[in-house]
Parts: sequence; C-alpha cells; structure tokens
Amino acid sequence: MQIYADRLPAAARQLVTDLIVVVWVCLWIRAANWLHDWVGGLAAAGRTLQDAGTGLADNFADVGSRVGRVPLVGDELTGPFEQAAGAASSVATAGQQQQDVVADLALGLTVAVLILPLGLVLFGWLPLRVRWIRRASAATALRGRPAGQDLLALRALTTRPLAAIAAIDPDVAARWRDGDPEITAALAALELRSLGLRAPH
Repeated sequence: MQIYADRLPAAARQLVTDLIVVVWVCLWIRAANWLHDWVGGLAAAGRTLQDAGTGLADNFADVGSRVGRVPLVGDELTGPFEQAAGAASSVATAGQQQQDVVADLALGLTVAVLILPLGLVLFGWLPLRVRWIRRASAATALRGRPAGQDLLALRALTTRPLAAIAAIDPDVAARWRDGDPEITAALAALELRSLGLRAPH
C-alpha cells in the first residue's frame, strides 16, 4: 500500500509559516522604530531653538531687573530689555512647537507603517492559525477513539485531495464502505497528517 506524503509535512509547513510571521512582524517593528527615531531626530533643531530662546529670555530679564534698579532712569531703561526677553520667549515657544510637530509626525508615520503588515497578521494569518488549532484539537481528541477513527476517515474522504486518497488503495472507497480497519486507519492517518498530527500507534 502506497502512503501519500506531501513534499513538506503539515507540521513543518505550520512551523515555517509561524517563523515567517514572527520574522515579518519583527522586521516591520524594527523598521517602524528606525523611522520613528530618524524623524524624531529632526526635533534637535527645535530643542536648540528652545534652549537658545529660553537662555536669552532669562538673560534679558536678569539684565532688565538690574537696570531697573538704576535711580531715576531705571524704569525707562527696562522697556527694551523686557521687549527683548519677550521676543526670546517667543523663539523658545516656537522651538517647543517644532518639537511637538516632529513628535506627532514621528508617531503618525510609525502607526502608518505598522498598520498594513500588522493588519495582515491580525486579520489574515491569526484567524487561520486559530482555525487550525481548533481543528487539530478536535482531531487529537478523536484519534484515540475507535469511533474517532471512522470520523477522521470520513473527513479525509470528503476533504483530502483525490490523488492522496487514491494513493492509499485503488479500491479505497469500497474497502472503507466494507469497514476495512486498515483502510480506515490509513484514511484517518491521512487526515491527521494534513493537520500536522501523528496517527496513534
């Protein structure tokens, strides 16, 4: 009796697929992190601008307070320094706003880069993986029972490729209808192999 075998067993295919998905997710996360860091680096100019503006504002305010203590003309001399301190504060505010814009841009681009690849995993691969787990769990519960062998054999006859079924025996359907235990076991094993499971010994 010839036993049909796939080029790559189902368990191996499942493992390879899982590894590919893990690598895929890791690569996209690393790419998103790199993009976030690269865009975030553009905020350096804003930080420099903010630090410079804050420093100038503090210096002008300090000088203005000292000039204000000059008798008679102190109050008149503080005006230009207060205006300069205000202008420097505006520069610091602009620097902070630039940093906020860059941070929002970095976050938005990171999310945009991750949406498609992670969406494919969550809505494409994951449902198929959950479906396989359910089918494999049900088959595992059936394979040790005599009636389970019949159900697995019937499942193989209705879902497995015709070439795989015919490779078991030329008269596989007739022998199964006659209740041949060898054919029933072979069909059940075929169904289990399609799920990456081993037949009971």
